[in-house]
Amino acid sequence: MSTSEIIQTGAGEARITWHTAKQARLVLAVSHGAGGGIEARDLQALAGALPPLGVSVALVEQPWRVAGKKVAPAPKTLDTGWRDLWPAVARKGLPVVAGGRSAGARVACRTAAELGAAGVLALSFPLHPPGKPEKSRAAELLGAGAPTLVVQGGNDPFGKPAEFPEGAYELVEVPFGDHGFAVPKRASVTQQEALEVITAAVGTWLGTLMA
Repeated sequence: MSTSEIIQTGAGEARITWHTAKQARLVLAVSHGAGGGIEARDLQALAGALPPLGVSVALVEQPWRVAGKKVAPAPKTLDTGWRDLWPAVARKGLPVVAGGRSAGARVACRTAAELGAAGVLALSFPLHPPGKPEKSRAAELLGAGAPTLVVQGGNDPFGKPAEFPEGAYELVEVPFGDHGFAVPKRASVTQQEALEVITAAVGTWLGTLMA
C-alpha cells in the first residue's frame, strides 16, 4: 500500500509516493532519471522489497515530471527541487539515504553532504555520456561525502563497472544490465534475477547503515 503527497518546491510541485515500513528505522528517498519516472523497474522493485526490512521508501517525482514535461531541466533546477522537498522525507526523524537513478543519482551525490544524508544510493550512475568517456562525472560521485553504494549494469553505455575510478564507495554489478537494468533474453540471468541482485545488494547495504 502506498500514499502520495504533493510538496511545493522552488522548481514547482514535486510528488512523493510513500511505501512505508511498519517499524521503519530508515528512509530511502529515491528519484528517477531524466528520461523516465518512478515506474522504473529498479525503483519499483526496491519499493516492494525494502519496507519489510525496516526501510520506508519515498519515491520522488521531480517537478518537471509532475508537470508533464518530457525533458528534464538543468542540474541546478533539479537540485533546487530536491533540496526543497528534503524536509518532507526527513520529518519523521529517521536517518535518510539520498538515492536516485541516472540523473537522480547525480542530484543525490551533489547534495548529500549539505543535506546531511545518511548515505547515497546511486543506481545507474551516468559516469559519462555514451561514447564520450572523456566527459567524466566521477567528481560528483567521489565528492558525495557520505557512504555510497553504486549499482551499475554490466552493459551500461553511460559507464560500465570497470570504467569507474577507485574511491570510497561500494559498487555492485548487475550482470548484462543496460542503463535501465534490462537484460537480454539470451543472457544467463533472467530479468527477475537481475532485479533480485539489486534489491539484495541495496537491502544488505542499508542494513549496515542501520546497524
